[in-house]
Amino acid sequence: MTKAPRRRVAPPLASTLGFRRGAPAVLLGECGPVPARGRGCGVRVGQWAYLALACWAALLLAGRPCAAEPRLVDRAVVRFVASETGGLRSPQFICERMLAFEARLEALSESRRVLSDRRRPYLEHHVRAAMDRHIAETLLASLAIDPEPSHKELDRQAVAAERMLVQRIGGASALESAAAAEGIDRREVFGMLRRRARASLYLDRMVAPMLVPSTAELERVHLVAPEPLRSQSFSDSRLAVERWYVARQLAEAVMSYYQGARSRVRVTLLSEK
Repeated sequence: MTKAPRRRVAPPLASTLGFRRGAPAVLLGECGPVPARGRGCGVRVGQWAYLALACWAALLLAGRPCAAEPRLVDRAVVRFVASETGGLRSPQFICERMLAFEARLEALSESRRVLSDRRRPYLEHHVRAAMDRHIAETLLASLAIDPEPSHKELDRQAVAAERMLVQRIGGASALESAAAAEGIDRREVFGMLRRRARASLYLDRMVAPMLVPSTAELERVHLVAPEPLRSQSFSDSRLAVERWYVARQLAEAVMSYYQGARSRVRVTLLSEK
């Protein structure tokens, strides 16, 4: 009677890790590998080094959280749809940080810059004004301009928009503080200014010239300009008067356009989930 051939059994896990048959079992203690009591306690140095490294890695990972807690960085708070921006196929969004930043700018642009509650940097009507202006400028910036402005023209107008904004809110430090308070970096500020610049170029070229007023026009405006511009001589305050006047003309034109487009713009306020 012939014996059946013995089946080949897969090697145990210990063999695949490099242990030899007859090596002692090893227990993992709190402070490192501990050899099991019994016969043949001699373990090779390489095995101990491997086990020590494995134990150290396990203890290191045990002290760390498995995954970082999710942190909300920003969220969309307004969605709007308009034919100028592509209709339902291209909805536009306003994020919370940017809307708060623009609301701060609206509050700073008021002649009375002191709020009754110092803990509130802006009020509800500032948020509404910021949202309306953001939507209106986005619509205007989406329209075709003939002739199409070059990149240099857009950059130049963006610089002019920044200077008008800085004068309106009380200085460059006010702009920097508002941006820092809402976590807005320089790239995002430039994106807002470039949007505003393209909207301004559309109004100037396609609606009515308003970016370069004449000297006679500025002289008439100087007589009704706010203080301290009106008290200064025209030659000393001409540049500041021009920025104030152009900024006011553009703001009125932007909101006039939006009043006409409001009926075809679908605005949705997004609730926080």
